[in-house]
Amino acid sequence: MTTKQIDYCIELAHTLNFSRAAENAFVSQPTFSYQIRLLEEEVGFKIFDRNGKGAVLTPAGTQFVGYLTNMREEMKRAIEQGQNFSETYKDNITICLMVRQAIYFLPEAMRAFAEAEPDVLVTPVFRYENSIEHFLRNESDILFALKEQTRQLAGVSVHELFESRIYLIADRNDPLAAKNKIREKDLYGRTLMVGGGSPHALRAVQQRITATGKVSYFNSPDHDSTLTSVAAGRGVCLAPGFLNDHSDQFAWIPFDCKESFSCVLVTHKNDTRESLASFIDILQRLYREAVAFPL
Repeated sequence: MTTKQIDYCIELAHTLNFSRAAENAFVSQPTFSYQIRLLEEEVGFKIFDRNGKGAVLTPAGTQFVGYLTNMREEMKRAIEQGQNFSETYKDNITICLMVRQAIYFLPEAMRAFAEAEPDVLVTPVFRYENSIEHFLRNESDILFALKEQTRQLAGVSVHELFESRIYLIADRNDPLAAKNKIREKDLYGRTLMVGGGSPHALRAVQQRITATGKVSYFNSPDHDSTLTSVAAGRGVCLAPGFLNDHSDQFAWIPFDCKESFSCVLVTHKNDTRESLASFIDILQRLYREAVAFPL
């Protein structure tokens, strides 16, 4: 399977017309059709059904093209990163985190590191799900995680970063937004958005509150869906402080509870690069100095 065949297949899946797809690919239709046929022979199943009006994806073809599209995007990113890397840098440090705001000081750390190590690139990789698996496959050098997630990991080093509290997220026009601290009784009679892949400590707090029977709850599949519901006035939610993007769209008010989150950086134990240790030191220093910063 060649990259050209992959591109042809994806293009035909978009147009479902051999003539138009060949034109978009800047090749003749016979050449285009021949490459699609070669691809189908290689994979051993029909990707497209032909008809008088063009082509229709088979059920197997629909699934296959989805995989091809993802693979092509990954390949494109890899080529772009390789081009960036070969021009300027002698080494690369990849750091995997679920969302951009999880490490608020990451951009500042990257700037400081670039001054100290101008020939080492730092590349953030965002994985909302499966970030641990991504790291364990050696596809990233540093993993942002909760300490509780690292207890069963072998062959890793864990570096303390910061402790994050639980906050209530509410619309800025919500009466709760005027409070300096939220207590459990403040939520009585309200609807609490729960779920969305909440870490253990947060689930414990959610369950304790909803068990009172004085708070309604609504299950939400993920954090972005939850925030959308909060913005729509459907309820409020509790979240770790490290998810705060500090955009001022919502009010983030500290919630009165003992639970918190130990946020850490994880590295592979056999990765002893001085540049890696230097970058982690910079991040740790930034958080140590941010004593008044809400986390």
